[in-house]
Amino acid sequence: MTIHEAQQRVDQWIKTYGVRYFNELTNMAILSEEVGEVARIIARRYGEQSEKESDKGKDLADELADVLWVVMCLANQTGIDLDAAIERNFAKKTRRDAHRHIENDKINTGHSSNQAVE
Repeated sequence: MTIHEAQQRVDQWIKTYGVRYFNELTNMAILSEEVGEVARIIARRYGEQSEKESDKGKDLADELADVLWVVMCLANQTGIDLDAAIERNFAKKTRRDAHRHIENDKINTGHSSNQAVE
């Protein structure tokens, strides 16, 4: 499925089951909530916090899909074609960062943000 097809499916779902889109401000709040759920899983599963029993059944893939869903809702209701936007974004990043990461000694010498650089 392309991003465009996913946007169309979200739009059709909203029109069939969701009655209407929530307004943009509500969807922004929902997006923040969904990103927070992703952050909680990442922090507890891959970070230094211990995972609570209630968090162990959380599905990271499902939570990431929830984030994409709300992003697509916001794109649909503001008239943004995410296929075109991501193409422009790749071009921008390539122009801006063609050498930045390759030439970054912090990521090319094994140093992480937690290690002291000598």
